[in-house]
Parts: sequence; structure tokens; C-alpha cells
Amino acid sequence: MTADEIRALIEAHLPGAEVAVETGDNVHFAADVAWAGFADRKLIEQHRLVNAALGDRLGAEVHALSLRTRVP
Repeated sequence: MTADEIRALIEAHLPGAEVAVETGDNVHFAADVAWAGFADRKLIEQHRLVNAALGDRLGAEVHALSLRTRVP
């Protein structure tokens, strides 16, 4: 899985989100996600929303995902 594929999955799941994804090995990823829908949500809820975008890929094709979530 590539960083671009992960970015596209997150953007499709969170319409209007600003997403940047980096990787050095296409297994470990770091994502910065800014989305207005995060307003009034706890950090754990924000991360669950992003993780839901990856579904079963998380833990399989995506071994590790470091997240930074924020309201733009």
C-alpha cells in the first residue's frame, strides 16, 4: 500500500479533509489529518474515524499508522 492510496482512502471517508501521509517503507505510515468534522470530538474518536477509513488494511498491509488529527 502506498501513501497516496492511504491518503485517498482517508479523504473518501472524511470528505473535505486535508490529508498528508508519509512513509519510508510502505508499511509504516504517518498521517496528518485536518477535518472540520473533528470539532467537539475527543482525540480517541478522531483517531477511530481515521482508522475506520483503512478498515481491515490496518494491521495487515498497513503495519503501523502514526496519526496527528486536528481541526483546520
